[in-house]
Amino acid sequence: MTTATTADRITLTGLRVRGRHGVLPAERELGQEFVVDVTLWLDTAPAAAADDVTLTVHYGELAEALAAVVAGEPVDLLETLAERLAAVCLADKRVERAEVTVHKPAAPIPLAFDDVAVTIVRERR
Repeated sequence: MTTATTADRITLTGLRVRGRHGVLPAERELGQEFVVDVTLWLDTAPAAAADDVTLTVHYGELAEALAAVVAGEPVDLLETLAERLAAVCLADKRVERAEVTVHKPAAPIPLAFDDVAVTIVRERR
């Protein structure tokens, strides 16, 4: 049985998707690459015992669902995008907790920098 204290995790890092998010008109027009990292907490024991992918989160399908959100309807804030991605993660009832980081390495900052990111953690209520 899955509980909020489940220690098992599935992690997907470095998902790169072109999107049109941001507050500046040029960001909406030109788009840019966003990078997404997610960690899901769930009980993987049933899937492991049965060696059955249908008993766990299929990370390939998860990646496609997350990519569709990033490539989809534009939002102003990374915080809003992260919330939408967390909702995708928590749509699977087996997931008890999700950590989502959205990176915007080409953010319009007029100084040298490596990355800007927003990280959120959401739990099933």
